[in-house]
Amino acid sequence: MKLPNSERAYVPKQKLTEYLLSETHAVGKFKARFFRKLGFGEANAHLLQKEIINIARSQEIKESIPSNYGTKYIVDGDIKTTIGESVKIRTVWIIEKDQTQPNFITAYPV
Repeated sequence: MKLPNSERAYVPKQKLTEYLLSETHAVGKFKARFFRKLGFGEANAHLLQKEIINIARSQEIKESIPSNYGTKYIVDGDIKTTIGESVKIRTVWIIEKDQTQPNFITAYPV
């Protein structure tokens, strides 16, 4: 099964630059080290954004987790890095109750 409404998947650039690629964010800095080694940074965050959205639109859901806030979806896939590698990552999305748009939560290496 694919991510519901994957064509509407949303990854805010701020989520990437201030969290996933931030070397100073308390939680994000550990993920930032991984993504920066792959050649991603604030200046080309749009490339990572594109790769994450591509996973949401093209890959099958690995797991869905209902909660009081909506349903979380785990979707794994490969990203093409800026240094010419292909690396598998896990993306996490949520579709909040009474909403239809998948919103990006996080990503990390598998």
